[in-house]
Amino acid sequence: MIRSARVVVIGGGVIGTSIAYHLAAAGVDDVVLVERDELASGSTAKAAGGIRAQFSDELNIQLGARSLEAFDRFKQELGHDIGLHRVGYLFLLTTPDEVAQFEAGVQLQNDLGVPSRMVDPAEARRLSPLISTEGLLAAAFSPDDGHCTPESVVHGYAAGARRRGATVLRDCEVLGIETWRDTITAVVTSRGRIVTDTVVCAAGAWSRSVGAMVGVDLPVEPLRRQIAVTEPVPGLPPSLPMTIDFTSSLYFHTEGPGLLVGMSDPDERPGFATDTHDRWIPRLYEAMERRAPGLLDLRRTGGWAGLYEITPDHNALIGEAGSCSRFLYATGFSGHGFLQGPAVGEVVRDLYLGRVPFVDISPLNVDRFTADALRPEANLV
Repeated sequence: MIRSARVVVIGGGVIGTSIAYHLAAAGVDDVVLVERDELASGSTAKAAGGIRAQFSDELNIQLGARSLEAFDRFKQELGHDIGLHRVGYLFLLTTPDEVAQFEAGVQLQNDLGVPSRMVDPAEARRLSPLISTEGLLAAAFSPDDGHCTPESVVHGYAAGARRRGATVLRDCEVLGIETWRDTITAVVTSRGRIVTDTVVCAAGAWSRSVGAMVGVDLPVEPLRRQIAVTEPVPGLPPSLPMTIDFTSSLYFHTEGPGLLVGMSDPDERPGFATDTHDRWIPRLYEAMERRAPGLLDLRRTGGWAGLYEITPDHNALIGEAGSCSRFLYATGFSGHGFLQGPAVGEVVRDLYLGRVPFVDISPLNVDRFTADALRPEANLV
């Protein structure tokens, strides 16, 4: 068991492993990552794997675009094949308000270098031939977006961190954080005590309990989301984009020879349950019948449930606590944590080192909730 560390990162998902990798790659010695289960066993393993820069919030656009660059060079830099498919994201829009919202978003994305564009229903059908265009007013598409395999990203970052001297501890649960006055002194785990003065909370849906250990309120709630996988689809185009019916939140992308299909469930209530159920299926089929009727004929061959980590404004918490010295956090991504993982690793590295990050993330500090400075994200899936 490691007895001391310069930095302890709590959480072995994409955010935690990215942070550990970027710290170690920057020459920070004695980085220790602790994960109470297996790597990628929490929300990351249950993610749909989508990666994009099509957001309404400037910070999210920048974090997404920076991460897309990192995913693109991931195999060369870290030696791991992450199953990257740069096939684009296609948002299907059925109301005038949605069209106006996405037109404004595309303009902002273009201003920041993202090659997104508005397309008409006919082009949307050419891009995603499984959809119906009935009632469709327009769509938004960016060819740089896509999807990849979350577990591969985590294991790539973890292996890269180890090669650069970091220690990764699995089956190691954090039981408490010791402080003296306002300074962290140690992390107490199920495998022993680690003396340290710096903790990074990347515990996802479980972050609120970690923050409470040092008196920091991280307003993160867990919310179950379900995904279904279908049988093989004959003639499925390999270039099929991640397709989202924005009104219903129905989405699908290729998963091997079949499809991965998901949708939000407005009846779901916050909690840590990750068992699957069929209560969402009638609403899913209703959305399919309206927007992608061909999916109704496909047999489900599998699926799973995972947890979103939701904040009040559906935007991330990234920063350093003011009340407790050297308690940093990166959590609450509300469904877009996986896709922002590479960029967030860079940002937290720079916060720790006292550098200026590539983007000003101060608006994502947890203090925005007490200052009534919420920063809502509109392009939610």
